[in-house]
Amino acid sequence: MTELPPHLLVVDDDERIRGLLQKFLIRNGFLVSVARDAAQARRLLAGLEFDMLVLDVMMPGEDGISLTRALRQTLTVPILLLTAKGETSNRIEGFEAGADDYLIKPFEPKELLLRINAILRRVPAAKPASPAPKVLHMGPVRYDMDRGELWRGTDLIRLTSTEAALMRIFSAQPGTAMSRDKLVGDMPRDDSAGQERAVDVQITRLRRKIEDDPKSPRYLQTVRGEGYMLQTD
Repeated sequence: MTELPPHLLVVDDDERIRGLLQKFLIRNGFLVSVARDAAQARRLLAGLEFDMLVLDVMMPGEDGISLTRALRQTLTVPILLLTAKGETSNRIEGFEAGADDYLIKPFEPKELLLRINAILRRVPAAKPASPAPKVLHMGPVRYDMDRGELWRGTDLIRLTSTEAALMRIFSAQPGTAMSRDKLVGDMPRDDSAGQERAVDVQITRLRRKIEDDPKSPRYLQTVRGEGYMLQTD
């Protein structure tokens, strides 16, 4: 059976931009659906599954940041935000809402394509069940390395694609400090200060999912002068 190409949802209130992006992405091998606002996007998401969402930030009604924050309550699908605002504070707000990447308008279509492909490569591929999976334990939380899944008891903890990428890096070398430079390799690329702050934001989000007290982390630790380290039981 031929595998279907990734299905993208592009949400932008500008009809011209929607049409141009849809045609460009289809030419580059994707299935593409479009929505003019958050309300239409929600209707499509209720009936279809997507491999990635491309959301404009500045939309009438519910904006892209608010939509991202709401979708993150139930969905782990990768989200790329498009915006005319390029300040670091705006990018951090997007990452805190749960976005995987942030592209500033105007942009070259080729850069959008590269970022989409980079994000999709970070999404963990589904793997068959293993009779003896490698599991890391962090108190009541466990990480299944074979499946790339984080569990608390019988509850599956939802991870964004970026959080999942970070867990793969940390779990490969538990007890070893990982520098920001190494972690930035799996983060969106902007200015260096923005990259480091984006890593810090993602670590903060991940701690909330692992730690009993995120402000005093026991497992996802900060190593002064070196970076971050995953400590297991």
